[in-house]
Amino acid sequence: MEAFRQTVTVKNHKISITLPEDFSSEEVDVIILPSQNKEFNIPQWQMDQVRERTEKYLKNPENVTNIDDFLNEIENEL
Repeated sequence: MEAFRQTVTVKNHKISITLPEDFSSEEVDVIILPSQNKEFNIPQWQMDQVRERTEKYLKNPENVTNIDDFLNEIENEL
């Protein structure tokens, strides 16, 4: 599925969207939502956790959990 997000300005109750050159779909679904606060702050603890996980992965990329195994593990714990 191809998707992209773009914030556009509404003028006279109209918008104009220019699609990227490589967007190849003949039909699209359009969802209009009011733009939220343009500043999205990611909590520091979350950035730290992602950095830590990335470092662990880069040190040993073979030691990762298969997503299906991970989901089964969670399901079994419920």
